[in-house]
Amino acid sequence: MLYPNNIKKSYSKQNISHGNRGMDLESELNITNNYYKEKDLALIYKKPTPIGIVDVSYKNQKKIIEKAYFKEQSTLDYNGIYKGKYIDFDAKVTKNKTAFPLANIHKHQTEHIRGVIRHKGIAFLIIRMNNITYFLKGEDYLFYIDNNIRKSIDYNYIKEKGYVIKESYLPPLDYLKIVDEIYFKENEYE
Repeated sequence: MLYPNNIKKSYSKQNISHGNRGMDLESELNITNNYYKEKDLALIYKKPTPIGIVDVSYKNQKKIIEKAYFKEQSTLDYNGIYKGKYIDFDAKVTKNKTAFPLANIHKHQTEHIRGVIRHKGIAFLIIRMNNITYFLKGEDYLFYIDNNIRKSIDYNYIKEKGYVIKESYLPPLDYLKIVDEIYFKENEYE
């Protein structure tokens, strides 16, 4: 692929590591959230992972973290405010074509989703599966895990209960359209 200034970039399956398979989704969400902020539609931010630094070295006048630890368990990936409502969500990617492994969501994250919903906030998951990005309401996620003993969410459940987030140029993943459709009635704020 040829980019401006004749910079060539090529992508192959060899360049993609499983450790970073969610980075494309995360990048698209970060661009989307910046778009929302610039357009003054919402303030939604990626939460930093709380780490404690143990050892630092200096190379070329830059600090390099050599040793660190997680200070506490993090909750969900993103939070913020939209139309006066607190929003909290996590973004997940799976290569599994038939089910979303529940091992991708930790128990403390599930309890956090319960708490957000109990306090009248909006909690959901954004799941990329089979090259489709789905919005799954926190309520539907909780219903599934409370009523099933499986260690994964069946893909058919995600297709049935989830909402497809259509991809576009700007914003890349306009998930607030779905938030509006589910949580806000059309004329509520006019």
